[in-house]
Amino acid sequence: MQNLKTEIGRLRLLGKMEGVSFLLLMGIAMPLKYFANLPAAVKYTGWTHGLLFIFYCLAILLALTNGKISFSKSILAFLAAFIPFGPFLIDGKIAADEKV
Repeated sequence: MQNLKTEIGRLRLLGKMEGVSFLLLMGIAMPLKYFANLPAAVKYTGWTHGLLFIFYCLAILLALTNGKISFSKSILAFLAAFIPFGPFLIDGKIAADEKV
């Protein structure tokens, strides 16, 4: 469980939430739209994913500007958001910056 009192902990949680929303959008909502003719699935899942993506980017920016994460890790975290399972794969690298 992440420590939500730290910027890195909040960044990690938002990364996981954003990653799950991306997988739901691509793995469930998109097939429902095209194979079951349910465009509402993409509408609501897409909005949720979009908001989580914005919050994730803001969390990266806050962690970067407050010196909690390096510039290279912030770029890596941002790029990982565009890859399925990306935020989960870089979570360990970001967790290394968290001070307990």
